[in-house]
Amino acid sequence: MLYWFDVFGTGVFALSGVLLAEKLRMDLFGILVLAVVTAVGGGTIRDIILGNSPVFWIRDPTNLVVAILTCFFTLLIMRYNCQLPQWILPVLDAIGLAVFVSIGVNKAFSSGSGLLIAVCMGVITSVGGGMLRDILVREIPLVFHSEIYATASIAGGIVHAVAFSVSHFSLSVAAIMGMVTTLLIRLASIRWHLKLPIFEFTSHN
Repeated sequence: MLYWFDVFGTGVFALSGVLLAEKLRMDLFGILVLAVVTAVGGGTIRDIILGNSPVFWIRDPTNLVVAILTCFFTLLIMRYNCQLPQWILPVLDAIGLAVFVSIGVNKAFSSGSGLLIAVCMGVITSVGGGMLRDILVREIPLVFHSEIYATASIAGGIVHAVAFSVSHFSLSVAAIMGMVTTLLIRLASIRWHLKLPIFEFTSHN
């Protein structure tokens, strides 16, 4: 089940890359690059850090194929002026975020990492691709804004990691618990526009 969620999350993240590239009026190559980077960037960073070689999309190119197909399918839909409701992408993105957190935590535990590293790998997997995408287009990454995004990943990663390594739930049950936590927090932040406080430092002369 997690495998198919992974494929779904890859498609959703690729879609977000396509929409941003289209908004910036990039050519076909630029659109494809942003789609692929957003979809597989986080997992690539994770595998490099964990020393998993070759990285996941080289061992199994399914995610890469899904990202590319999503890119062209989205462009085809946009060619015929088919507009998606505004709420669909944030909700789908929240699902992708939740899935990628759990995949990252699972990968870390499978590599023999401890609880803290597992949480870090979950966060990197879920937000790394979006960060690379934003950096490529010279925007401040979403995770550095006050919007609750990476925070949801951290919470879900902690629940997943603690449930498995401390509470001794099975890895699949712990993954579901982490996914649900991330998803609920992210959806709540979208629904009620929840944000983290912004710290402003004033100098005292």
